[in-house]
Amino acid sequence: MHPNPLFRSDDRAGMAALVDTIGFGMIFAQAPIGPRVVHTPLVMAGEDRVRFHISRANALAGHLDGASALAVVNGPDGYISPRWYADRDTVPTWDYVALEMEGPVRTLAHDELESFLNALIARSEARLEGEPWLAEETSAEIWTRLLRGICGFEMTVTEWRPTYKLSQKNSEADRARIADGLMAAGNRALAEVMEAVPA
Repeated sequence: MHPNPLFRSDDRAGMAALVDTIGFGMIFAQAPIGPRVVHTPLVMAGEDRVRFHISRANALAGHLDGASALAVVNGPDGYISPRWYADRDTVPTWDYVALEMEGPVRTLAHDELESFLNALIARSEARLEGEPWLAEETSAEIWTRLLRGICGFEMTVTEWRPTYKLSQKNSEADRARIADGLMAAGNRALAEVMEAVPA
């Protein structure tokens, strides 16, 4: 989390929406061989719980249950050029959106893992055009093989640490110019977030 309190937020609903909008993140934890990270889809499961799955072959698979872990979701980010400021006598920076979540992890029971997978599939298929693919289209043999190869987990989030670094230290006019510059550079996602988050 960025140390500047200007870039923080207490909007828990907004943080949960970021998790579901991005839908992907990193889980960091300690394994006997050292600290490790796994990249995985994330689904909110209530107000303060986030679910994910990893391969049973992953170095963290046997060490997450009962452990404290850190989950990180990265939102839009981008280079901010001094050419977009009224006064160019400054330096470049990088604006970004990121969320850190920390808390204890437990292993999902078999039915919870299936429920998580179905929620993940439904959310992901809904974002695509056309007729959605359904889990029922997979044969029992292939579905069972999938379940044997993965472990599901749930983190109870006890600490939420968001960073919305979106040029809030700049004037409203400069922020508008920065958003325009980002749009022109093809970074629509960051420009739209900047316009949505007031200074």
